[in-house]
Amino acid sequence: MEIRQDVLNKKFRKFNGRVMFPSSHDIYDSPEVKEACYKVIGNLLEADNELLITTKPSLNVVRDIIEKYKEKKNNIQFRFTITSKDNAQLSFWERNAPLYEERKEALILAYKEGFKTSVSVEPFLDERPQDLISEIEPYITESIWVGPMNYVPRKGISNEEEPYYEKIRSISDKTNLKKIYDDLVNMPKIRFKDSHTNRLGIT
Repeated sequence: MEIRQDVLNKKFRKFNGRVMFPSSHDIYDSPEVKEACYKVIGNLLEADNELLITTKPSLNVVRDIIEKYKEKKNNIQFRFTITSKDNAQLSFWERNAPLYEERKEALILAYKEGFKTSVSVEPFLDERPQDLISEIEPYITESIWVGPMNYVPRKGISNEEEPYYEKIRSISDKTNLKKIYDDLVNMPKIRFKDSHTNRLGIT
């Protein structure tokens, strides 16, 4: 990852609406990347911007942000990507990202420290994301976004990889999407991605 020094030193204006950070990568738990990200977060908050911090949460990173910017907690909402309780699935689809237990611990920490919290369960990697959502829902103050994987290739897949792809195809069929929708639609925090509702013909 290339760190742009011009962005690190930039003085931001106050933007209309909420700023998503990061927009194209994650906040990796490495000193150089973390410090660069923290610098930009600080500059955005200095201009009184509202931030949506999106990440597959590392506990160390979340703890740092909470400590550094607790005085600005009202300007920050975390959106944590938590797509499965199954660490084998997470390790395959989200290589080198934190496992479920660490992500859940980071969510609980942010919630207990009074930060706004939301979660993206997209793409869901479990047949029943309902079970995952039931575990994490008490620690979410805002929304829970749910949706299937948009594209699952069929070519160029090794025999070793094929079971993972076949599982995603199976859990993304309309029958399972409809069951997930019916089970979750009346939960106030649930938001379905278009990839979910469009396949069911729901507008």
